[in-house]
Amino acid sequence: MKNSQEKVEQFVEENNLGGTTAFRILDLASEIGEIASDATKTTDYGSNENDLKVKEDEIGDAFFSLLALASDLGIDAEEALEKSIQKYKERIENSGEPGSS
Repeated sequence: MKNSQEKVEQFVEENNLGGTTAFRILDLASEIGEIASDATKTTDYGSNENDLKVKEDEIGDAFFSLLALASDLGIDAEEALEKSIQKYKERIENSGEPGSS
C-alpha cells in the first residue's frame, strides 16, 4: 500500500491537484457517497441485495481520495491499516465481536 500512497502523492503533485485537508475529507465523503449511490440504485434501496453492483472505478476513486487524505495528514496508510486490523483482532479475542461496544 505504501507504493500506492506514493503513486497518489506523485500524481497529485505532478497534476497540481493540491487542496486543503478539509477539501480532501469532503472529496472522500463524496466518493463514498457515489459508492452508496451505486448500491442504492442497483438494489432498489437494499430490497434486492443480490443485485448489488458497485462500479470498480468508484472504489478506485474512493481509494485515491483516502490515500491523498492520509498523505495530507502525514499518516502512513499501510501502518494505519495494520493498527486497525490489530484493533479488530483484539476486540474479537476479548469480546467475540469486532465492534467497539
